[in-house]
Amino acid sequence: MLTQVRCTHLKDYLTCWFCLFLSRASEPDADRRQFSRSSIPGPLQGDRMQNVGEQGHMALLGHSLAAYISVLDRERLRKLITRIASDTTLWLCRLFRYESGSAYYHEDDREGLLKVCRLVINTRYEDYSTEGYTVLNSRQPVIYQSATCRPGLGQHLCSQLGLPLSSLCTVPCNTIFGSQHQMDIALLDKLIREDVETGKLPLLLIANAGTPGAGHTDKLGRLKELCEQYGMWLHIEGVNLATLALWEVSSPVTAATRSDSMTLTLGPWLGLPAVPAVTLYRHEDPALSLAAGLTSSQPVEKLRALPLWLSLQYLGHDGIVEKIRHAVELSQQLLEKLKTLASIKTSVESSGGSVEGYFAGEREVLDSLNRWLCEQLAQLVPASGVDIVELEDEGTCVRFTPLMTAAALGTQRCDVDLLVERLIELIPVLNCTLRLRLDFREEVYRHSALSYIEDLSWPGLGAVRYEPRIEDELLVKLGDLDADLIFSTGQYCFGPEKDCIFIGMATEDLDVAELVDTIAALGRDIEENGRLLENMTEVVRKGIQEAEFQLQKDNQDKLMEEGVLRQIPLVSSVLNWFSPFQSTVKGRTFNLAAGSLDSTEPTYSMKAQTGGLASPETPTSSAKRLPGQRLFQREGAGGSDSHSETSSVGQAEDLSRERFPQPTPPSPVPDEAVSVVPESPETPQRPPTQENGEVGTQEGEEEEREPEGQEAPVEETGR
Repeated sequence: MLTQVRCTHLKDYLTCWFCLFLSRASEPDADRRQFSRSSIPGPLQGDRMQNVGEQGHMALLGHSLAAYISVLDRERLRKLITRIASDTTLWLCRLFRYESGSAYYHEDDREGLLKVCRLVINTRYEDYSTEGYTVLNSRQPVIYQSATCRPGLGQHLCSQLGLPLSSLCTVPCNTIFGSQHQMDIALLDKLIREDVETGKLPLLLIANAGTPGAGHTDKLGRLKELCEQYGMWLHIEGVNLATLALWEVSSPVTAATRSDSMTLTLGPWLGLPAVPAVTLYRHEDPALSLAAGLTSSQPVEKLRALPLWLSLQYLGHDGIVEKIRHAVELSQQLLEKLKTLASIKTSVESSGGSVEGYFAGEREVLDSLNRWLCEQLAQLVPASGVDIVELEDEGTCVRFTPLMTAAALGTQRCDVDLLVERLIELIPVLNCTLRLRLDFREEVYRHSALSYIEDLSWPGLGAVRYEPRIEDELLVKLGDLDADLIFSTGQYCFGPEKDCIFIGMATEDLDVAELVDTIAALGRDIEENGRLLENMTEVVRKGIQEAEFQLQKDNQDKLMEEGVLRQIPLVSSVLNWFSPFQSTVKGRTFNLAAGSLDSTEPTYSMKAQTGGLASPETPTSSAKRLPGQRLFQREGAGGSDSHSETSSVGQAEDLSRERFPQPTPPSPVPDEAVSVVPESPETPQRPPTQENGEVGTQEGEEEEREPEGQEAPVEETGR
């Protein structure tokens, strides 16, 4: 029995599906044949080791032995391979309750069904062996399959059999009653009757004992009755056939023992690499089986069963049943764990009803979140073997199939417990992200420079674009912030939007307003700095021309003030000793930020650099953060209780009133102050004023006055 588990948050309409293969476990059948290892000679009779590595070695040993045995003389080879094939077939038929069956071993799991189709065609068309495909013109054969069958299976059969696609009929699943992953039997009956009335021949029906996507089992008993009514062949495949080896099996799966053929994939079920799949079938005419390719007169082809024969000997009956039971118990364990969670809603395969409706775009958003959830669970608990599956009605689902993965990955009960723990941790993140997506969009609309990008395939808060396009620089700035969010561009996304910033999953304490304000502030900062770089060439060129002009003018003024005698080296020294002269020509400094020439006199008098533009200060956050509080985290979420909580909207308004400086070489912006900027450049910076109105000196400096009569040093022209 397969159970679907859907995790639902009623308020946020968050759904994440788990497909679980469940069955009732039991003790092994005491009446069935116990596999013995007594026939294996030598060291193979040692203690059986319970690990996948040893089983893999045994399967590989079978391939090596097959190559060695193939060089024996023909008579001895015939006897040996006949014994191996008959023993393996007998063990499998008894293990999976398929009495009086024959076995065909094949590498491709579709090849067995293909040979069965050839067998049915040879059986239903008596002259097929002599006249070939011309006999099909009288009555066109029809192959029926469920809509939930493996993708491409029917097309592969038609291609290999030389049949037109019109010979393939896909039967929809239930829409009102029963599971939505089971074949609609009433509709199948109607389709068969219509084909019979039009002169077609119903040939074969492919049913599922565990659909590839959701793992549901068709109503095999009713389908068998329908096939007997119309003389059709019933073939069954699916992972739930593994539960036939247990003592107690659900009634839908038990009906598979009455089918005409079924395909078993023992490799994944038992964790055996490089072992063939097996198709068990019932047919009384060996000649037709030989014509269909189900049996072969070549002894070497029968050696395909040798790796499986060795593996079955190695595991024994108890080992095979234990592996299948362990996988079933893992499914039951996960189901019981999920039932204890308030946000988890389960739905077993026997229940009916329609899937909940979705709002516009909600299905795509939930699919993207479920993909993210599966990726996280697969990384956090790799031994669980969870993967993504796309279902027609439910959308993207997280699938847990221990019957296909537990034996190979060594999944244990502790892994299922860890999977549930990680699921409990991730579900609140999904709920918060889904709820805050709308808030994020509304906050982005408040900023004219930001554009909200609607990308339903992105699992996160959303995407935003700053105009003009500065995504690369903005991403670097955001990546340097001390925040729990993940920022990325669209280069690794599958959506159409690429030139934007994608924000990842959010937590409950995220301040969306502060996040958007910070993005806008950093964008403006980068834009202003970009303008500075664009205008820097022209500013420097004009500044150099002005500096050259001022230097020439200062040289002329100096010559006029000092006279010609003071320009002669020796005469000037004697003249300056008798009559010192103080020049009025002042030095010049070039301000790159303002693009102007300024006097150096304030530098020597105040011992501080001043000018038309105040020196930009490193922005600091106006909102004090608590110890340990991260950026974009609302106050009170992780700080001290004594700290009063401040509205993030109020902080955003304060930050928006700050103004940026004129373009200057940017200094690193600290994490806690990304949206705070220095004062406007039009207001010159003044020394701090004391309470009595006097101008104070800089802290830590003591400025000494020059004695009267002692002249200050004269700066040389052109410095």
